[in-house]
Amino acid sequence: MDPPFQETYKSLFNDYTIASKDKDDSLMNANDECELPLIDLHRLTLEYSEREQCVKEIQQAASEWGFLQVINHGIPQEMLRSLQYEQRKAFQHPFREKAEDNFLNLSANSYRWGNPRATCLRQLAWSEAFHVPLTDISRIGDAYKSLR
Repeated sequence: MDPPFQETYKSLFNDYTIASKDKDDSLMNANDECELPLIDLHRLTLEYSEREQCVKEIQQAASEWGFLQVINHGIPQEMLRSLQYEQRKAFQHPFREKAEDNFLNLSANSYRWGNPRATCLRQLAWSEAFHVPLTDISRIGDAYKSLR
């Protein structure tokens, strides 16, 4: 069901094995965890200096990490639970189905995984994602109607 990381990135895994034997600590272990930046969006409703600090933290997280985790965003928990359910439902399909053009009636190449330009394991995105252009939202299949 998972994307074929080891098959597609075979040379990166082989290079990692060789480097591991040499005790090269500069390579990130696949099990290493990093703490994501956590931003409290409620601070955007406070006085000017607090808002400005929050904005700076968002900018820094976006430029250094490319993403961030937010709290106090105002999205109802029920909506988040529903979205997580739909998310799991879509991602549980076998890889070959997700990788097909027009999966969920989305544009070609909407499903993404890994990083085709990776030259070492540190550059490999250990994730899979769907990019859903706004123009595709109305086209999402009936089986995922609540995802719309």
